Amino acid sequence: MTTTTHAPNDTVPEPMPLADIDLANLDHFTDGVTPWRMFHTLRHEDPVHWQPEEAPNSGFWAVTRHADIARVDRDAETFTSAKFVNLEEVDEDQMEKRASILELDGVRHRALRSLLQRQFGAGVINSYADFLRGLTATTLDAALAKGTFDFVKEVSADFPINVLARLLDVPPEDNQQLIDWGNQIIGNTDPDYANVLLHSEESEKYRDLPFRSPASLEVFQYGRALARRRRGGNGTDLVSRLVNETPRDGVPLSPQDFDNYFLLLVVAGNETTRHTITHSMLALLRHPGQLARLKDDPSLIPGAVEEFLRWASPVYHFRRTATRDVELGGKRIREGDKVVMWFASGNRDEEVFGNPYDFDVTRRDNDHVTFGKGSPHLCLGNLLARTEIRIMFEELIPRLADIRLAGEVPRVRSNFVNGIKKLPVEITLA
Repeated sequence: MTTTTHAPNDTVPEPMPLADIDLANLDHFTDGVTPWRMFHTLRHEDPVHWQPEEAPNSGFWAVTRHADIARVDRDAETFTSAKFVNLEEVDEDQMEKRASILELDGVRHRALRSLLQRQFGAGVINSYADFLRGLTATTLDAALAKGTFDFVKEVSADFPINVLARLLDVPPEDNQQLIDWGNQIIGNTDPDYANVLLHSEESEKYRDLPFRSPASLEVFQYGRALARRRRGGNGTDLVSRLVNETPRDGVPLSPQDFDNYFLLLVVAGNETTRHTITHSMLALLRHPGQLARLKDDPSLIPGAVEEFLRWASPVYHFRRTATRDVELGGKRIREGDKVVMWFASGNRDEEVFGNPYDFDVTRRDNDHVTFGKGSPHLCLGNLLARTEIRIMFEELIPRLADIRLAGEVPRVRSNFVNGIKKLPVEITLA
């Protein structure tokens, strides 16, 4: 297999001076380089670092080492999700209105999680294999025939949204709308995506909606229409299960519970898998030797998926809030302080990964934290994501004789989602 894309040397990024680091500055997250410079310095010089923020926020502790991230993620009693999991600081009324399964701990969290846990378990996901492979082939047939195209639009966004449409039992013609909603909600700090930017004056009108996004209202309305049609039926789709089953704690979902659960499925069911597939393709473009190894030996692909997930780190961070005074990494954290786990940094920790800046599809013992680490909030759809990514590259790589980058690669202006907006490629079929 040939490729004309030059592979850059995998080198340690030039560390950024500690005094210059600002994880709250979203413009640091648009070049694909600066975040890794900041994380590298923090892990080595100040692994539990106080990061000031501009009003209305009040600052947070940035946790950047793998071991400390795992400690925070495991200990929900000391580091709660119930005070919110994004950097935005919300009052008690907003917490109550906006709480999804992500912002719950303990019994209620486990009860809501259990509603769909079996649907994302091995038995069900494995039964989707033929469907996923057929869907992948359909996606690739349409995209690769174009020769030159945007890989994000034609492949990495198209494929997982079709999977989500199947799980929700909604028509494929709604796919683009679902993608647009996800972009607007998750991209609420990027002017190319957001109708209303987070913390803008206009966003105050939407302060009680997830991500302060007016698109959330549209997702709610769409989900409610599905719920009305599915309630009392015998469907096995995710919506039917949410409206017709009672959580283990015996407390039915309220309308608000349903709204927030459905919105989470729409957003999480597409965004992270999409960005992982995109980052993985970009990495293979820039490391043609690694792409050649997978083409020569496809049996390496299942293991390579874990390296894809480590390398991509599609979610930069999640936040917790300290419920008591505690020491972490030699720092005294006070009750009520925001504590932010920078998963992307943990995935480059030299204490855990040999040569962490090498993209290596044969890497073993890949203890990445992409889905969380020992957490009660471990990503519910992690097996589905792994399966989608594996099947995509099992189907894609044998079809390629040559692939090259055909333009700029713009990134989402966000310190939450590590997203790529466009990946223009030119391919020659095998």
